[in-house]
Amino acid sequence: MGLLDNVKAKLSPAKDKVSGLAQRHGDTVQHGLDKAAKVVDEKTKGKYSGKIQTGTGKAKGAMDRLAHKDGMEGPGDGGTPPPASPPPAS
Repeated sequence: MGLLDNVKAKLSPAKDKVSGLAQRHGDTVQHGLDKAAKVVDEKTKGKYSGKIQTGTGKAKGAMDRLAHKDGMEGPGDGGTPPPASPPPAS
């Protein structure tokens, strides 16, 4: 067994625990992210709004990935992503 396999084996219980916490408290964490982003945006007087929104979106995406366990189906779990908007009518 290689070093990477040993590390993965040791961290597996922690990953499961974090995933469970993300499932139970995901809404609270995402609310906190929104609140923190708003405060930072106000303190910087909107100068970094785009970067703040990008960072907040990435953090929320990471929370969503942590909250989804193996075997659960949902958006982003393989397959084709849903279209962003309906096709234009001709």
